[in-house]
Amino acid sequence: MLALQLLDGLEAGTDEAGRGCLAGPVTAAAVILPKDFSNDILNDSKQLSEKKRDMLRPIVELEALAFGVAHIFPEEIDQINILNASILGMHKAIDKLSVIPEHIIVDGNKFKPYKEIPHQTIIKGDGKYLNIAAASILAKTYRDAYMAKIHEEFPMYNWKKNKGYPTVEHREAIKKYGTTKYHRMSFRLLPEQYALDL
Repeated sequence: MLALQLLDGLEAGTDEAGRGCLAGPVTAAAVILPKDFSNDILNDSKQLSEKKRDMLRPIVELEALAFGVAHIFPEEIDQINILNASILGMHKAIDKLSVIPEHIIVDGNKFKPYKEIPHQTIIKGDGKYLNIAAASILAKTYRDAYMAKIHEEFPMYNWKKNKGYPTVEHREAIKKYGTTKYHRMSFRLLPEQYALDL
């Protein structure tokens, strides 16, 4: 059973999705849950089926005291690197909260101070605290919806299914069709044995 949050008071949990992808944005979310929130299914989004994530998204949005979601797109990822882009995404998601948190807990081990608000990083936090798990659900479902949308533009990469992750199918499509405006050019898009003519 996941704990609601780490400390008393208004605490925001934040997480991101899509860090290891070759295409599409890195998407971050921040969520503040009410004191009486409970949900038996809510867990780290990676532990749940797509069906359960889609079911949980409206519950989180309806019951949260506040939530925010932000995309950081490939062009910016390439400029500032994926770690900085992930942290920037989390900051932008916190910016969108309609309630100012007193404390922030972050999934992972890297974060930069956000304004004057104290924060704590928690490795595998999305499997320990409901507010981070809720943020992981929003980040993942919003990003998946975006990837399904751009799939329509470039169906040959099958982003609807692989979500931009480096699957064999995705890499084969890059080898065959080249790159798109949605690919992260600073990432190793193909293993060394393939040279990519850019």
